[in-house]
Amino acid sequence: MCGFRVNRPRPPGPGQRGRPASMREVRVCRKAARFIPYTPRLPQPPCPHRQRRTGTRMSTLIKTPDEIEKMRTAGRLAGEVLTMIGEHVRPGVSTEELNSICHDYIVNVQGAVPAPLNYRGFPKSICTSINHVICHGIPSDKKLLKDGDIINIDVTIIKDGYHGDTSKMFFVGQPSILAQRLVKVTQECLYKALALVKPGCTLGDIGHVIQQHAQGQRFSVVREYCGHGIGKIFHEEPQVLHYGKPGTGMKLEAGMTFTIEPMINAGTHHTKLLPDGWTVVTKDHKLSAQWEHTILVTETGIEVLTARPEEDLSFLASDRAA
Repeated sequence: MCGFRVNRPRPPGPGQRGRPASMREVRVCRKAARFIPYTPRLPQPPCPHRQRRTGTRMSTLIKTPDEIEKMRTAGRLAGEVLTMIGEHVRPGVSTEELNSICHDYIVNVQGAVPAPLNYRGFPKSICTSINHVICHGIPSDKKLLKDGDIINIDVTIIKDGYHGDTSKMFFVGQPSILAQRLVKVTQECLYKALALVKPGCTLGDIGHVIQQHAQGQRFSVVREYCGHGIGKIFHEEPQVLHYGKPGTGMKLEAGMTFTIEPMINAGTHHTKLLPDGWTVVTKDHKLSAQWEHTILVTETGIEVLTARPEEDLSFLASDRAA
């Protein structure tokens, strides 16, 4: 499940362009104007889609060996859910059916807890995002899959108090050439980012390689939503943006665990939040795709905690060896 909405400073309002940040012009009559000190806005109530900057110390981001082992278990189980659900993704199936199958498997087979269920009011156990839905799609018995759809299924489980978070794109029947290409490029964005991860790499390096590859294929990167630190807490620091400049941002250290989950659009990067307060769609209603893994930064590179058997991640081993 993708991170909260990314914080951005508010742009200047009307008449404020070029003014110092500490002074704002206020007109008191038609003939005169004066300047008064600008009073910052009071903090707003927390929004379930917006990441709050907590000033987390680096020491709290590094997991202990015991925590890492629990993260391995949670990650493996999350990956197994996506492997299991694949055969059920077909035309005519409702997203509520997919939710029920995943819920029963997580609870009754794995003995785990579906993290999204009741998380800040989210009503279901998984997210199902179809076609132009970018993320946080809510399963419904009214939403039936049809031939040509693409769907992202996002699974997060809790096992022994620790989270494993991952998502995968599925084709329903025969999708369009554009849909196939978008899904492929989005997965490539994820893999290119994974190949960079090692101690000393920065978050800006990760965002940059994703942005360059997506835009090089004439797609756009969603900017409002991001990856996130993860462990005992579902969404923790750092924010992992999927765009950026090389060499900027936090430097990675061994023992850090976080998600990389690029959301790539076929049209513009602009998004729209639906009235349900969760579902995020492309503003131009063009297709969107997402892939996600939870990863561990190791002393020599990376361990993909949510890796699935069908994936070929041998390129990560060769990169570390190099």
